[in-house]
Amino acid sequence: MVLDNLGSSLRGTLSKLQGKSRLDEDDVAEVVKEIQRSLLQADVDVSLVMDLSESIETRALEEEPPGGTSARDHVLKIVYEELVDLIGESTELPLEPQTILLAGLQGSGKTTSAAKMAWWFSKKGLRPAVIQTDTFRPGAYDQAEQMADRAEVAFYGDPNSDDPVRIAREGLEATADADVHIVDTAGRHALEDDLIAEIEEIESVVDPDRSLLVLDAAIGQGAKEQARQFDDSIGIDGVVITKLDGTAKGGGALTAVNETDSSIAFLGTGETVQDIERFEPNGFISRLLGMGDLKQLSERVERAMAETGEEDDDWDPQDIMEGSFTLKDMQKQMEAMNNMGPLDQVMDMIPGMGGGLMDQLPDDAMDVTQERMRTFDVAMDSMTDEELENPRTIGQERVERIARGAGVPEESIRELLEQHKMMERTIKQFQGMGDGDMQRMMKKLQQGDGGGGGMGGMGGMGPFG
Repeated sequence: MVLDNLGSSLRGTLSKLQGKSRLDEDDVAEVVKEIQRSLLQADVDVSLVMDLSESIETRALEEEPPGGTSARDHVLKIVYEELVDLIGESTELPLEPQTILLAGLQGSGKTTSAAKMAWWFSKKGLRPAVIQTDTFRPGAYDQAEQMADRAEVAFYGDPNSDDPVRIAREGLEATADADVHIVDTAGRHALEDDLIAEIEEIESVVDPDRSLLVLDAAIGQGAKEQARQFDDSIGIDGVVITKLDGTAKGGGALTAVNETDSSIAFLGTGETVQDIERFEPNGFISRLLGMGDLKQLSERVERAMAETGEEDDDWDPQDIMEGSFTLKDMQKQMEAMNNMGPLDQVMDMIPGMGGGLMDQLPDDAMDVTQERMRTFDVAMDSMTDEELENPRTIGQERVERIARGAGVPEESIRELLEQHKMMERTIKQFQGMGDGDMQRMMKKLQQGDGGGGGMGGMGGMGPFG
């Protein structure tokens, strides 16, 4: 994730302050030095780094921690507030009819982002349309059409035209019924005069309510000049940061936000149209520092459960809390987790499970876990309806048969049955909870307690072992 090294190195530095009630200058200097090193490695502009570290140092030395607050928590609060202030508020995007123009260099992810944003608006109850005006890049029309089809949104383009301005004009007319028009433009490998002239013409025709600059998270110091030129040309209201699922540093994107005096609108976190997040500075920085992001988590859970329910009309997740917990329920729960996106992203959103805990896990821990979930899924596909509804009927002979049919070791079937028992016990605990009990548990999670000390505190709620 963007600036992930900053999060892990800061957590390491702050852990050294554990137990201290007051900070001395050496403590503060070490924290500030770590922040400077991490931000500079992430390609954040030097002047921004110095301003941020100076603010943190001044506050940490001059402000008195509130009563009962440890030195570590006080510094964490200061770092959190200053990082949120650096990144700024999210770009204003009201849920109402509007036209959005996307700009950026070739390869930045504009076409994918257009479809992702359209999908996002459609989930908010609006009717979006993607207008593809890129006549420069071979295959741009086909890619845009396919992405819009996956997002299930309206699309307009003309593969036989070489006039992007005419396509933009006709696209607005052809999709007049849409609430939100997202206009994708051509890019180049570098900023060139003809690119700037073309996007200025398109901008004059579509008269966008907002112009967003799309930036690859891997962009470095070149972001500053790129952002300035696009801002001078059409005016940049916000930034879309793409490809955050890789090892990108991301600092250049923050520099671009500062250079254009704008804000971040969306984060692209994967390859499918659903892999997009509305940028929320508080949750983003909270996740970065290992404090979780319950708002984003709850949105993903709600969406995943809805999608899983749509695929199987006979399954209702609410039934789990009222009746028995079957293997079919477990399989659907795993399917819903898969719909939430990559497991490491989901873990980062859970207080007490992301951040420091993730730093301690092997690099391949999430891959191993997802592979285990796939094995369980294949095994359950080899079971009869009776076995899925009543796992207690599965004895040794059935274990052998299921393992042969699924092509997995018998031990995997036994692990699956044991995991089901753990999850069933946990579900029964929840079934006995009143609203007050549930609220107290959620409050513990939000305070970063993790409901019982990190991974183990989840009590077997997922197929993690």
